[in-house]
Amino acid sequence: MDTATEKTAVDKAQDYYNSSPADRFYFKIWGGEHIHVGIYNHPDESIKDASPRIVQMMASKLKFTPETKILDLGSGYGGAARYLAKRFGSQITCLNLSETQNERNEQFNKKAGLDHLITVVEGNFEDIPFPDNSFDVVWSQDAMVHSSERAQVVKEVDRVLNKDGDFIFTDLMQTFDCPKSILKPVLDRIHLDSLGSFGFYVEQARKLDMKKAEVVDLSEHLTTHYRRVMEETQKNYDEMVEICGKEYIDTMIQGLKHWVEAGKNDHLSWGIVHMDKSEAV
Repeated sequence: MDTATEKTAVDKAQDYYNSSPADRFYFKIWGGEHIHVGIYNHPDESIKDASPRIVQMMASKLKFTPETKILDLGSGYGGAARYLAKRFGSQITCLNLSETQNERNEQFNKKAGLDHLITVVEGNFEDIPFPDNSFDVVWSQDAMVHSSERAQVVKEVDRVLNKDGDFIFTDLMQTFDCPKSILKPVLDRIHLDSLGSFGFYVEQARKLDMKKAEVVDLSEHLTTHYRRVMEETQKNYDEMVEICGKEYIDTMIQGLKHWVEAGKNDHLSWGIVHMDKSEAV
């Protein structure tokens, strides 16, 4: 994809998440402090209850101390950062391109008394604004989907991680054999021509001489999550139209239907990828 198209994808993502309708929708429907896919104990569980569970699952795979320096890429409203700061006392830097989300993040941090541990920075993860070897852990949840240069993102992560660092993330991905045409309605909405995949990220880890990436496939929760978001949007339709506008909500419901359909047909993947530099060659 050429540079102009890449910038369009990133710029449109930034404009979208800075918009008032998007901010109101994600805060009201998607899970409050968490705006990523959740882990569901049963199909009708609330989004707010399911969303923090993936944060806890990811955190259980790593060792954190108050000395651990963490970079959260695409941090949204900072729910993961606050969990890590409160649970482990670690220092977290949130890098996020939405000024609107960053303002909410800072407000939540201050309210929770964690603003001394969490720094919020506006920036793009394709060009991470920090020196080499700056962090022990890079963390990300469902954010790299918005980049058309995911290999560059992983390369940047490798650069800012120290020699024993860990990169742990979730992302919205496609199955390896999914025809491009099948996902067109999904991809058109996020201004991209493809999604990543488990295989793609494992290959990036190999190219960077990282330890082979561990993959935890949790794809069934992706379909459940988008279905639950769609159901809650429809259930609260009048209220959401009032605060977000009819065009936005109708477009959102149609987009959610495409994600649910693609998930049901096994064209989408989601889960945890953990890249470890400690055994790098």
